[in-house]
Amino acid sequence: MKTLSDLLAEGVSGRRVLVRADLNVPLDGDKITDDGRVRASVPTLKALTEAGARVLVAAHLGRPKGEPDPKFSLAPVVTRLAELLGAPVEIGTEAGAEGTVVLLENIRFDARETSKVDAEREALADELAAKADAFVSDGFGVVHRKQASVYDVAKKLPAYAGGLVLSEVQVLHKLTEDLKRPYVVVLGGAKVSDKLGVIANLLSKVDRLLVGGGMAYTFLKAQGHEVGNSLLQADQLDQVRGFLAEAEKRGVELVLPVDVLAATKFAPDAEFEVVDATAIPADREGLDIGPKTRELFASKLADAATVFWNGPMGVFEFESFAGGTRAVAEALVASDAFTVVGGGDSAAAVRALGLPEDGFSHISTGGGASLEFLEGKELPGVSVLEQ
Repeated sequence: MKTLSDLLAEGVSGRRVLVRADLNVPLDGDKITDDGRVRASVPTLKALTEAGARVLVAAHLGRPKGEPDPKFSLAPVVTRLAELLGAPVEIGTEAGAEGTVVLLENIRFDARETSKVDAEREALADELAAKADAFVSDGFGVVHRKQASVYDVAKKLPAYAGGLVLSEVQVLHKLTEDLKRPYVVVLGGAKVSDKLGVIANLLSKVDRLLVGGGMAYTFLKAQGHEVGNSLLQADQLDQVRGFLAEAEKRGVELVLPVDVLAATKFAPDAEFEVVDATAIPADREGLDIGPKTRELFASKLADAATVFWNGPMGVFEFESFAGGTRAVAEALVASDAFTVVGGGDSAAAVRALGLPEDGFSHISTGGGASLEFLEGKELPGVSVLEQ
């Protein structure tokens, strides 16, 4: 795999370089609520502009339906990116002068970007390739997608892995090929269905699996417990029973909450009480793991050599129900293990709770890409760079 360092060694002064970045940030109106992905894109962009490249950036935001939609414009990102680079950035259609950055408008405004028809994606890739002399893949959050600006264009230009993609791939190899044990995985978030593949694959690799968040209630229900109005995926109960049996068979310690904060409703000001996880009242819903579970999970992380965490333990956006997520994060910060935060809501939670990012070995920018890699799936945007 050729890297950004190889490209810089070849010389980029005056050359047009197309960079696929991941600038898919959460917005509140036109205000960015978490700029982590924008900040992660800066080192590669700076390295290129300081070497005199004419940088053209392709990126997406949200899920527009293949046509322009003002609410998915990258305009707010342009403003923040310019601040971080300390240089003007504009939206345009062609690379600018040496040492400048121009950002293409949301690449998903073009339906060909995400088309399942190879010829349609390749037509867009041809248009992108005509605008550049080299391609740098630096959007790890999209490398699991076979899309025009991620996969197809890499076959049409000299292609290189950016610093961000390279560092992410190296970390994932540490979670699979260069693994130090005990290996503990913490999974949270709302839905079991989002993580079926990763759970199935991890049960043959981990020593301990801690399950929290909304998905824990499907596990508790699968064990025969009452979960009240808590989030439940009834159609996944048989699958989860299979996971519980497989974990027992393989000697994997699968740890579920022992107590929860059971609230009267889903709201930041909801009344709640701490109850045993096996006795959630029928008229209440669990919105966070309880204090005993926080201690239990911390103790199960204490001796770990490698930890991967994906998914919050509760509704961390509500202050009253952020304690479980904070407890897991603080246990990782206190740990001597190689700790990886698997992108998405977990990364957002670390920043929202004001925890030190350097307290973790690595915070991924790509939740979906990380999970698919840990499922054992090939990442098209990475494999194309290895060809």
